Amino acid sequence: MKKTVIKKGSTTIMPLGSRVLIKPFTKDELEKKTNFGIILPDADKKEKSEQGKVLAVGPGDIDDGVRVAPVVKVGDVVLFSKYGYDDVVVDGEELYLIKEENVLAILK
Repeated sequence: MKKTVIKKGSTTIMPLGSRVLIKPFTKDELEKKTNFGIILPDADKKEKSEQGKVLAVGPGDIDDGVRVAPVVKVGDVVLFSKYGYDDVVVDGEELYLIKEENVLAILK
């Protein structure tokens, strides 16, 4: 299976297992994106987004000795659980490291 890595400045990030590295959209970016057809209620601008773009994907978990490949791919725009991620700051940029099971949907 191909490993997915992302290089940010001097740091290389390769998620492990079924983890996914996501760059969350800002609230301003979400307001500009109307092609998803999702209507967001007025929310505080400081509130974190629950949508983002997949930057890197781990190789998947092992189940009964067989590696199960993740469903999401680099470049997918996803909707994820509000509470199911870890903040990672790389070169001053906030990214989320999240288990694939906390990705709720792929937005097309």
